[in-house]
Amino acid sequence: KNQEDVKVLTEKFKAMKGMILTEYHGLSVSAISDLRKELRKAGCEYLVVKNTLSKIALKEVGLEGVDKYFEGPTAIVIEKDDPVTPAKTVVEFSKKNEKFVVKAGLLDGKLIELNEIKALASLPTKEVLIGKMLGSMKAPISNFVGVLSAVTRNFVCVLNAIKEQKEKAA
Repeated sequence: KNQEDVKVLTEKFKAMKGMILTEYHGLSVSAISDLRKELRKAGCEYLVVKNTLSKIALKEVGLEGVDKYFEGPTAIVIEKDDPVTPAKTVVEFSKKNEKFVVKAGLLDGKLIELNEIKALASLPTKEVLIGKMLGSMKAPISNFVGVLSAVTRNFVCVLNAIKEQKEKAA
């Protein structure tokens, strides 16, 4: 059974983009269930793991340096796509639940500490960043259209002024 668990963890670790290590000791089952629901909405998994099996799976994947954080009751958030949303969820949950501790994380194979996870949580989501980028790309075109329409509008105003001047003279 342990070998099968290591195999499953190894596959999950290979497919992940990032991971956040947490300590859940002292939390109620309903609180953990609420956290799981929020993380599922973000496309993540929240797994309570055996430390020794996790260390073996991490070595098989080639991710080392995280071993020291697998002490005590450990659960991991496995991020598959967007690292910002799960970081926000975990940080917000830790603010509401004092017994929930964020230990550290991995992002693209690199160890990140708690302060880096908090910084990641303060970033806008992927969708917001894409929207801002598209807005920035669209702005020069919109400004150019505005300039071109101003030239036409000013030309019409000049013609109208000449027309009014000729009507007054006549």
